[in-house]
Amino acid sequence: MNKVTLDSTLGTILDDPQAVAVLDSYLPGVSKNPMVGMARGMSLRMILAMPQAAQLGLTQKKAEEILAEINKNL
Repeated sequence: MNKVTLDSTLGTILDDPQAVAVLDSYLPGVSKNPMVGMARGMSLRMILAMPQAAQLGLTQKKAEEILAEINKNL
C-alpha cells in the first residue's frame, strides 16, 4: 500500500489487514460497523466532515494519528 493521507479512501485502508488493525486499535470495532461499507469510496477528509465521524470518536487529530501509525508500518 502507498502512503495514506486524508485524501485516501476508507476502502484503501480497509483493504490492508495491517491498516485495519491500526484503525481498530484507535477506534475499536469501527471496521465492522455496518455504516463503513457505505463509506468505502469516501476520502477520510470527506468522512471527517460528517457528524457521524464525531459520534464514532473520529476527529481530525485522531485521523492524523491513525494515518501516521499506518504509514510508519508501511
